[in-house]
Amino acid sequence: MKKAAVIVAPGFEEGETLSIIDIIRRANFQCDMIGFEKDVAGAHDIIVKCDSVLNDEVIDYDMIILPGGYPGAANLRDNTRLIEILNIMAQKNKYICAICAAPIVLEKAGLLKGKNYTAYVGYEQKIKQGNYLHDKVVIDGKIVTSRGPATVYAFAYKLVDLLGGNSLALKKRMVYFNAFDVKEDE
Repeated sequence: MKKAAVIVAPGFEEGETLSIIDIIRRANFQCDMIGFEKDVAGAHDIIVKCDSVLNDEVIDYDMIILPGGYPGAANLRDNTRLIEILNIMAQKNKYICAICAAPIVLEKAGLLKGKNYTAYVGYEQKIKQGNYLHDKVVIDGKIVTSRGPATVYAFAYKLVDLLGGNSLALKKRMVYFNAFDVKEDE
């Protein structure tokens, strides 16, 4: 079974983080919360209990996901071990995914050079690497990015597909098409 790891740093965006985990788990993939500590407080003071604390075992996952939020994204960016792990995962051709403000972490790791990406509004001014696009979700090789809390469903469904799942069936079960004016491939 393919495995995804969501990295949870203090100040993480709760809506993005929990929606991603929920959707990937609904698709019957293992999706673990890997925290900087066992219990981590989000940007809006919601505390989550993580499955484990960040360690080298995350390198064995098929996909790593970085949620946004502030100061969560900055805390991710400033963790030198996480930057090392991202580079190892890139060398191993694993999926590296970031939403909202978290593409700043990919820039710090040097992973946006020559890549298309998207991020939270205004981050095209902050991130100097890569080519910023206004799409909801951007996939460039094994780098996957998305805009923010309102695009989290489109992002998580795309991650399900990349893991080999069936997001269309999941979207139908979750009444995605009834709630949003989207096409089946969004």
